Amino acid sequence: MSETVTRRRKALGLKTFKQRWSEQPKETFDTSDVPGKHTGATPPGEDDRRQGALKRFSVMWPAFLKSRKDKVKDPEPAETGQNLPVVDVSMQPRRVSGQYFFEYLVVVSLKKNNDGSSYEPQITYQFPKRDVMAKSQKEEEEKTLKAISLFCFPEGINWAPLTEYHSETFSFVLTDIDGSRRNGYCRRLLPRGKGARPPEAYCIISSLACFGLFSKIFDEVEKRRQISMALIYPFMQKLREASFPAPGQTVEIKSFIPESGTEIIYLTRPLDSWLEHVNFCTLFDCLTDEEVMQVFAAAVLERRIIFIAEELGTLSQVLHAVAALLYPFTWQHTFISIVPEILIDVVMAPTPYLLGVQKRLLDVVTDQSDLLLVDLSKDKEKTFLVTIGDEDSVLPPKLQAEILNALSQRKKVSNVEGVKKVEEVNRVVSEAFLHFFVRTVGHYASYVKYAKESPAVFDKRRFYKAIESKTTRHFVKKFIQTQMFDLFIQEVEQQQPSGLQQGIFHRKIAEYQKNKNEKTKKH
Repeated sequence: MSETVTRRRKALGLKTFKQRWSEQPKETFDTSDVPGKHTGATPPGEDDRRQGALKRFSVMWPAFLKSRKDKVKDPEPAETGQNLPVVDVSMQPRRVSGQYFFEYLVVVSLKKNNDGSSYEPQITYQFPKRDVMAKSQKEEEEKTLKAISLFCFPEGINWAPLTEYHSETFSFVLTDIDGSRRNGYCRRLLPRGKGARPPEAYCIISSLACFGLFSKIFDEVEKRRQISMALIYPFMQKLREASFPAPGQTVEIKSFIPESGTEIIYLTRPLDSWLEHVNFCTLFDCLTDEEVMQVFAAAVLERRIIFIAEELGTLSQVLHAVAALLYPFTWQHTFISIVPEILIDVVMAPTPYLLGVQKRLLDVVTDQSDLLLVDLSKDKEKTFLVTIGDEDSVLPPKLQAEILNALSQRKKVSNVEGVKKVEEVNRVVSEAFLHFFVRTVGHYASYVKYAKESPAVFDKRRFYKAIESKTTRHFVKKFIQTQMFDLFIQEVEQQQPSGLQQGIFHRKIAEYQKNKNEKTKKH
C-alpha cells in the first residue's frame, strides 16, 4: 500500500468522533472531499486491500471513556488513550508456516458491584497470561481487555440471575489507529452451577477472520469447560502451536480428555477465503430480496444505517454480510456490529455508519432521521422503521432486476443443509453483487492514465460519460463521490498497469468483456 494512502488514513484515525462531527459543515455532510481511510478476508491477489482502515471502535474510544467516567463510578484511573493497542508480539516466537490462530482467549464473568446493586463484566480467565511486560505494554493490554469486556456484554450493568439462557455466538471488531484490526469472537452461555446465575462469555481475539472456524473452536472449549477449566489450557496451547491453514486446507489438533482419551479435532478453512467471515443466509432469513436491495442501495451510497434485533449473533452476522455486499469496495466509515449501551450516543453522528443496536434500545434511535433504520426481528410489523424514501430507486432498474434474478438461484440449494448450504448461498449472492459492480464501473482501468515520471491519474468525467445507459450513468455519478470508490481509485493510481489484472473482480471483468465481445461478433 502506498505511503500516501497510509498517511491519509492515519491522519483521519487521529480524529475523534466528536472532532469529525464538529469539523463537518453544518448545512451539509458531503463526504466526497474527505480522504478515504474493510471487511472479511480478502480474495487471492488483492491482499493489499485488506489494510483498508474501517473507522470502527477506535473513533469512539475517547467518547466511551468520557461517557463511562460520567455515568459509572470506576475506582480505576480513567484512560486517556485514543486507540486500542496492538498487543506486543516481540515476546512471541515468529511463525514461519503461518499465522497464529489467536492472540487471546478470555472468560468474561459478571460480578456484583460492591454495593450489590448491579453487575460488572470482569475477566476471570486469560490465556496466554503475560506476566513479564513493560509498564507501557501492561497499560495497553489493560485497555484492550477492558474493551473486550465491554463488547462481550454490551447491555451494560443491568442483569438479573437466570436459570435458563440460550447460548449465542457473535463477533465484533477492534480497530487500531493505524487501521489494523482484530476480530473478537464471543460465545455467551450459563456457567456450570445450580440455581439462578448470570451468564459468562468466552472470547477469542484474533487477527484472522473466519467466523465458522472459531465457532467450532468454541464448541471444543465449551465441552472442556463443562468437565474442568484445567482442560481448556492444553487444548488452546495446541491450537496456538498450530499454523492457521491455507484456504481449503485442514489442520489437526490432538487433545486429551479424561475418560475419552486422545481426540483429534479437524479444523478446515473454506476454499473461498474471502467469504469465510460471512453468512449471507442470516441476512436473507431476516430480509426479503427486495429489502436487501434497498439496504444495499443505502450502503453503496455510504448513508447512515442502523439495524435492530434482539440477538447479538443476528446483528453481527447481518452487518458483516451487508459490508461484504460492497466487495471489491470496502466500507470506510464507522462500523460497530453491536453497539454497547454506553456508546449508544454514536447514533447521533451525522457521518456515515453501519450500526447494530439491540431492540431494547429502539426508543433511543427512533428519533433519528435522515437514515435507514432496519428491524431484523422475526415478529416485526414492518422492516423499515425510518427511511430517506428513495432507497428503491437508487439502483438502475435493469441492473437491479438482474441482481434479483441472480439471487433467485438460491432456491436451488434450499434442500442443502449445513456448511455446504452456507457456502453455496455465499457464492450465489457474492457473484450477483460482484456482477453489478462489473457492469457499472468495470471499465475504470481504461480511464487511468499512466506517465513515466508522474503519478497515474483517473479521468473521472470521461469515465462516467462513457456509460451509455442514462440510469446507470446517473447512479455511477453518485457512486464515484463516495470514499470507498475514492480509496479504490487512489490505490489503483499507485499501482502499475500490470498489477490491475489480479483478483476475482478483475477476472470477472475479463469474463464479462469476453462474453460481450463474442455477442458483438455474432451480431
